[in-house]
Amino acid sequence: MEKKKLVLVGNGMAGVRAVEEILRVAPEKFEITIFGSEPHPNYNRILLSKVLQGDTEVKDITLNDWDWYEANNIRLYTDETVVKADPGRKVVVSDKGRIEPYDELILATGSVPFILPIPGADKEGVTAFRDLEDTDKMLQASKKYKKAAVIGGGLLGLEAARGLLNLGMEVSVIHISPYLMERQLDETAGKLLQKELEKQGMNFLLEKQTQAIIGNERVEGLTFSDGTVLEADLVVMAVGIRPNIKLAQESGLQVNRGIVVNDFLETSIPHIYSVGECAEHNGIPYGLVAPLYEQGKVLAKHICGVETAPYKGSVLSTQLKVSGVEVFSAGDFLEDKEKKALKVFDDHEGVYKKIVFRGNLIVGAVLFGDSHEGNRLFSLIKKQADISETAKVSLLQPVGQDTGDSLVAEMSSEEIVCGCNGVSKGTIIEAIQAEGCTTVDQIKACTSASRSCGGCKPLVADLLQHSLGAEFDQTIQKEAICSCTSLSRDEVVEGIRSKGLTHVKEVMNVLGWVSEEGCSKCRPAINYYLGMVHPTRYEDERESRYVNERMHANIQKDGTYSVVPRMYGGVTNSKDLRKIADVVDKYEIPLVKVTGGQRIDLFGVKKEDLPKVWSDLDMPSGYAYGKSLRTVKTCVGEQFCRFGTQDSMGVGVALEKKFEGLQTPHKVKMAVSACPRSCAESGFKDIGFIGIDGGWEIYVGGNGGTHVRGGDLLYKVKTDEELMEITGAYLQYYRETASYLERTSAWVDRVGLAHIQSVLDDKEKRKELNARMDEALSVYKDPWKEIINNNKTKNELFESLVRS
Repeated sequence: MEKKKLVLVGNGMAGVRAVEEILRVAPEKFEITIFGSEPHPNYNRILLSKVLQGDTEVKDITLNDWDWYEANNIRLYTDETVVKADPGRKVVVSDKGRIEPYDELILATGSVPFILPIPGADKEGVTAFRDLEDTDKMLQASKKYKKAAVIGGGLLGLEAARGLLNLGMEVSVIHISPYLMERQLDETAGKLLQKELEKQGMNFLLEKQTQAIIGNERVEGLTFSDGTVLEADLVVMAVGIRPNIKLAQESGLQVNRGIVVNDFLETSIPHIYSVGECAEHNGIPYGLVAPLYEQGKVLAKHICGVETAPYKGSVLSTQLKVSGVEVFSAGDFLEDKEKKALKVFDDHEGVYKKIVFRGNLIVGAVLFGDSHEGNRLFSLIKKQADISETAKVSLLQPVGQDTGDSLVAEMSSEEIVCGCNGVSKGTIIEAIQAEGCTTVDQIKACTSASRSCGGCKPLVADLLQHSLGAEFDQTIQKEAICSCTSLSRDEVVEGIRSKGLTHVKEVMNVLGWVSEEGCSKCRPAINYYLGMVHPTRYEDERESRYVNERMHANIQKDGTYSVVPRMYGGVTNSKDLRKIADVVDKYEIPLVKVTGGQRIDLFGVKKEDLPKVWSDLDMPSGYAYGKSLRTVKTCVGEQFCRFGTQDSMGVGVALEKKFEGLQTPHKVKMAVSACPRSCAESGFKDIGFIGIDGGWEIYVGGNGGTHVRGGDLLYKVKTDEELMEITGAYLQYYRETASYLERTSAWVDRVGLAHIQSVLDDKEKRKELNARMDEALSVYKDPWKEIINNNKTKNELFESLVRS
C-alpha cells in the first residue's frame, strides 16, 4: 500500500512528539517530512537554561538526534521555514523555494517571544530567551559585558537570570507585578522565592514599568516610568510568548489568539491539524509541555484512523525547581469569597504549602520548598474529588515524612509522573507489565519518563518498587550508558576486557544491545572504551564519533566550521603565523580570533575547504573538537617575568607534546604558572601547575565554567620529572575509571581526592599506570596527516572526509 505524505511544519517538542506517537500507532502509514526553522534537530527547550549556564552542550538537550530521523525514514529540512500553505493544491512552500506536497499537514509553529514595544528595543544587546540562537547571544555577551537586566519575573525570566548569574554577570530582574511568578505562585510563595534568589545574588526591581532602553547603537541602560535609571550592557526580554499564527492566518485557517482546533486537533480546513503552543482549543492556547503531549496522542490516533477519546482540555500544573528551590502549583490557587485555603508555613525549614477549597472540592494548590504532595494534589484537583470524608489537614504530610510507597499506591493511572514528557502512571505500569521493564533506565527507554530533567526518577523508582514488590532489585537501579542497554559503564568495560571484544558492533551483539545499531550516545562511548582497553589493537571507528570529531573541526550555527591548529603551550613563531595568514587570505576566512587557550581559531571555513585548509596549514590539529587534551595555557615564566620561579613555558610545551592526541572521557585543559600569582589561571583547570620555590604544586579537578570549581591540591613535587610522572598516572587513572563525557571535576567529586591520592601514592601502581599511558600514546597519529598521506588528490581527500 502506498504511503500517504505527512508534512510537519515545526521541528519543536510538540510537533515531533506527535510524530513519535504516529510512529508508535502506525509506523508504515506515512512518508514523513519535517521543516524546522532552526539549524538543529529536535531539542528540549525547557533545558535551554542549562545550555546558558555553559557546561551543557546542544547535544545534551537533544531529544531526537539526526540518527533518529534517518532511522525512521523522516526527511528533515533544518534552517528552512515554511512561508506558505496552499490547501487547494495541498502543498507547502518554504523560504528556500521548496514545494512539498502533503496528504495530511500538521502545523506546530510554536510561539514567538513578546518584545515590549518601547523605544530602544531594537538596539544591539537586547534579546529574547526563546531558542538556542538567543542563548548563544547571551553567552557571547557575558564574555564581554558585566551588567544584565532581565525584564520579566516569571519562570523564563528567572531561568535566564540564574544562567547569567552563573556566567559571572551582575543581574537585575525587573518585574511589573509586586511579586515573582504570579501566574504560578501566590504572594507568600512569590516573596519566599524572591528571598531565596536574593541570597543567590539576584537583584529585584518590582512594580517597575520599563519606559525605554537607552544607549547609542548598543544598550547602555533602562529608564522606568518613575524616572529611575538602571545601567545594563545586556537586556533580556522574558515578558511572555504569543502563538505563532502568521502562516495559518495567511493560509486561510480560522485563528483567534491561536490556530483554532477542535477536540481532535483539526483546524477549520480538512487535512490540516495543529498542535502545541500555536493551537487554541476551547479558547485556550497551552504553553506547558504536558498538555501539548496529551494533544499529540489524540492527534496521532485520529490521523491514523484509530478510535480515541477526544481531547477535552487540560488542568494546568507546574512542578519544577527554580534555581534549586522546589515549586509546585496547580489549578485555581488564589482564594476569594467562594474559595477558602488551608495553609502550612514552616519558616525554619523554608517550606510553605497551601490547598484551596471550593466547598468540599480541592480546586488549587501551591507548594514551596517541598513539593512531595504535588502529584497527589494534582490528581485530586483533576478528578474533582469530594474530600468531605477526609481530614483536610491530612492532605499535607509533615515536612520530611517519607510518603513514596503510599503516594504511588494512591495515584490514579492517568496521573502524570513525568511532566516534561507527559508520561502517566498508567503508561509506566503498562511498560512494567507488558514490556517487562525492571529499571528506571528501561522505563526511560520505553516511555520517555525521566528523559529530560530527571526530576521524576525517584517517583519512577517508587512505582517500580510498588509494582514489582519482592522482584524489585535496588542494586540494579544503576545508570545505564544509554537506553539501548541496561548495562552500566563498568559492566560494558568489564565485558570488553573479559570477552576480548574489539569492535563496536561486536560489543553490541555480544552484550545484548536492544538496538543492533546503537545510538549517538552509546556508539561514541563504546568507541572510547574499546580504545582505552585495547590501545594498540583497536582501530578507531570514525563513524562512531561525533560530527565535530569526524570533520576535525567545530561546526558553527551557519553550517561553516572553525579550525584550530595546535600551538604548544600557547607559543608560536613567525613561520606558523605566516601559514595561518596565507590560509585566511586564500580561503577568505571571515574571522580570526585568539582563544582563551592561547591559540588562533579560524571561523567560517566552508566544509568543502576543510581538507585543503589543513593541508595548506601543515600544522597539527589543536583538537578543539575532541574529547582529549585541548590546551596547555602558560605564562611567560622565569625566562622573562621577574616574579617567575619556574620554566612554565618549557614545562607547558613538554606536557602538550607528551599528551597530544590522547583520547580522554571528556575534554581536558591544563595550565602552567611560574609562580603563585597564577597568571595562567592554573587553579581552575582540569590539571594546573603552580611554580613555588623548589618545585611545583599540582592542582586537579578545577573547572572554570559556570559551575566554577577550584582545583584540589594533589601533590607538591620537586622536579619536572616527578611532575610528568604524577600527571601521566593521574590522567591514565581518569581515563580508566571515569564515565564517557564525565569531566575531571565531576570525577574527582565522585571518586574522592583521598582515593586518587591513595592510588598514586603506590609507586608500583603509578608505574603501571604510566606504562599503560605510554602504550596509549604510542599509537597517536595526527588525523589530518593520516588523511592527507592516504589520499593522492584533493577530490579523494574531500571524499574521504565526507565518508568519515
